[in-house]
Amino acid sequence: MKTIGLLGGMSWESSVEYERIINSEARRRLGGAHSARLVVISYDFADIEHLQSQGRWEEAADLLAEGATRLERAGAEVILLCTNTMHRVADAIERAVSVTFVHIADATGVAIDRAGIATVGLLGTRYTMEDGFYRDRLQQGRDLRVMVPTSGDRDIVHRVIYDELVRGELNPRSRQSYLGVIDRLRAAGAQGVIAGCTEIELLVTQADIGDLAWFPTTRLHAVAGLDAALAP
Repeated sequence: MKTIGLLGGMSWESSVEYERIINSEARRRLGGAHSARLVVISYDFADIEHLQSQGRWEEAADLLAEGATRLERAGAEVILLCTNTMHRVADAIERAVSVTFVHIADATGVAIDRAGIATVGLLGTRYTMEDGFYRDRLQQGRDLRVMVPTSGDRDIVHRVIYDELVRGELNPRSRQSYLGVIDRLRAAGAQGVIAGCTEIELLVTQADIGDLAWFPTTRLHAVAGLDAALAP
């Protein structure tokens, strides 16, 4: 098994889910007392959020690229960036290392392909929903329409992430607000919905949305990372 490096803390509420999912899946596949080999760098999310809000993406890119090189020096052979939003600077991270970097949108795209749907809704931070980096990566080479919520619904989704989810607050009223956003995406033609912020699946699960296809990016990304670590 290759060593997996995690760039986490964005926020740690979801980053710990990466560790849980990867280790649980490793034990399920390998049996016995097996777990994954992990190297972790966890950032102070307040620093990351400040760079985001100030639009200082180049500084964020430098910070995360430097972290990735530290993971590689520590023995990581596969690297995961434990956040959707910061994949805005994924190219800088990939350029900084010589080991495998597993992109979260690629892992999500594979799941969408398997589901065989042509229209999907995207929930996430405002940066993920409104900037093209995530949507464009998903649509590249696919006949896929990626929808985002209306402006007012985008405000709801973004606010809940930063005011509640990254602080570990799971509010039933916010869950209902999210389900309303998802219902409106469904009514507009979405055949599935991407939980395009790693904290969202802490609040909403497949059981909440019935038969609508659900793409929990934390789980999809974590499993893809383990797949890469177990590959010959």
